Amino acid sequence: LRNSGLGKSTLVNTLFKSQVSRRSAGWARDEKIPKTIEIKAVSHVLEEGGVKMKLTVVDTPGFGDQINNDNCWEPISKYINEQYEKFLKEEVNITRKKRIPDTRVHCCIYFITPTGHSLRSLDIEFMKRLSHSVNIIPVIAKSDTMTIEERLEFKQRVRKELEMGGIEVYPQKEFDEDMEDKSDNDKIREAMPFAVVGSDKEYQVNGKRVLGRKTAWGIVEVENPNHCEFAQLRDFLIRSHLQDLKEVTHNIHYETYRAKRLNENGGLHPITCNDTQESNL
Repeated sequence: LRNSGLGKSTLVNTLFKSQVSRRSAGWARDEKIPKTIEIKAVSHVLEEGGVKMKLTVVDTPGFGDQINNDNCWEPISKYINEQYEKFLKEEVNITRKKRIPDTRVHCCIYFITPTGHSLRSLDIEFMKRLSHSVNIIPVIAKSDTMTIEERLEFKQRVRKELEMGGIEVYPQKEFDEDMEDKSDNDKIREAMPFAVVGSDKEYQVNGKRVLGRKTAWGIVEVENPNHCEFAQLRDFLIRSHLQDLKEVTHNIHYETYRAKRLNENGGLHPITCNDTQESNL
């Protein structure tokens, strides 16, 4: 999420080492990634340690590009709630499926512009609105435009501003289960927002093919922890915290939505209709 041109689609492609977010017959690897103009979900099968998992990436258009950005978060908020509604309707079916197709959004990667100064009021407003319905993971986009010192200062400032704005990003402190969990999550919270660089181009470095961005003074290696925190973000999302992201979504965000809907509706009436929407999971 965030303005156009921050490399959201490129980072998504880098994250899964394939053309996840723009797989189409007419788009070659060396072509420029087209601009996202609509909310679009693309599923992809990943293999981690011999285990296959189906992952769905929802790519959103850049927002905040207009002259008037009032309520620009609404289409994204609406999309998140629509997935909860879809799941809820399946759940209250009389003939319920053994496994309900799950299209709920388990995590929102929020792209912050690498200004080096502070968050924009739009960023604060957007994250505040969304943090109650989805797990937010903030990242600094195109972080190679800053020096290491600038990056550290900016990260510190962003954390302070999020705290002052009362915005709880994932992993939320209130859901730490024990002291060990708290200690692990504190390390992650101190590292946020992750400073990332995305690229789907490969270069030869010391006899190895690496994903990177070529500059006049060398190659920024995407998966080199000395260059950026992309590898940390990938491990966090796909390895260490994937299950927890799903659990927090189900037990907290979805339950909040469900309780609100059942209260305002006097209880949803069971649905006996056999028409179910196709899921991309």
